[in-house]
Amino acid sequence: MEIKIDRLNKVYNKDFYALKDITLSIGNGMFGLLGPNGAGKSTLMRILVTLMKPTSGSIYVDGRDIHKHRKALRRMIGYLPQDFRFFSKLKTWEFLDYSAALSGMTNKRERDEAVDQMLEEVGLFDARDRMAGKLSGGMKRRLGIAQALINDPRLIVVDEPTTGLDPDERIRFRNLLSKISGQDRIIILSTHIVADISSTCNQMALLNQGEVAFQGTPEELIDKARGSVWKVILTTRELEKVKEEHPVISTVMMEKGWEVILVASELPGYQGEQIEPDLEHAYVHYMDKELNEYMIADF
Repeated sequence: MEIKIDRLNKVYNKDFYALKDITLSIGNGMFGLLGPNGAGKSTLMRILVTLMKPTSGSIYVDGRDIHKHRKALRRMIGYLPQDFRFFSKLKTWEFLDYSAALSGMTNKRERDEAVDQMLEEVGLFDARDRMAGKLSGGMKRRLGIAQALINDPRLIVVDEPTTGLDPDERIRFRNLLSKISGQDRIIILSTHIVADISSTCNQMALLNQGEVAFQGTPEELIDKARGSVWKVILTTRELEKVKEEHPVISTVMMEKGWEVILVASELPGYQGEQIEPDLEHAYVHYMDKELNEYMIADF
């Protein structure tokens, strides 16, 4: 399975580009779309699932134009929006049964089996008779992914799925997505949480101000940050000065001062050691570099 996005634009009020010349190629497996809030991720996701039309550009799924084959392609799409909503007065199984019927599952026996299997899969079987509105936040997100998966879709799009979840629920959610990813299926995970990408996705893209800033593997992005991530010990006064000059990733109070992880091409005047970057370091490094270059070019 393959998605081809070519020069996609979404323009509001004639001059505001929510998306600008987006060109991406997405293959089987889990694909991470990373970027800050307001980068255009949700707009792109809504266009992908045919809930919004672009201003210009094209999207092909397995060679079929999504706007010419909307009905057929919708049958193969599972979608969990950021603002997932449900009928709070339905029981958990009733809502999932309703979702299954909407997805095209007309056989009642097959639907019953699919509902029970999916509730078991997402850890909600024991809560099947609980009113959906009475579920915890983590359970509601699990119900959301269950309705997205109920008809075994080949394209799954999840938008900011772990926002507001506690660490255990986030891990459970990521493990579930990893489990269902396989051959001839694409899962697109849109998020601003770096850990969601680093632990699940083998391909990714960075979106910044409506444009693709990077596409590749997490390892390729990490390579770009090597030699630019430092661990230093600073006084409180030095820390305040460094914060004005460089992106600071973390600070920990120690007996001898502040242990600081930061991003910088070099650190004149400070004693520190370069450390091996992870994806969070690489993300901060790349976005800071892109932002500075954008401001220089704009000026």
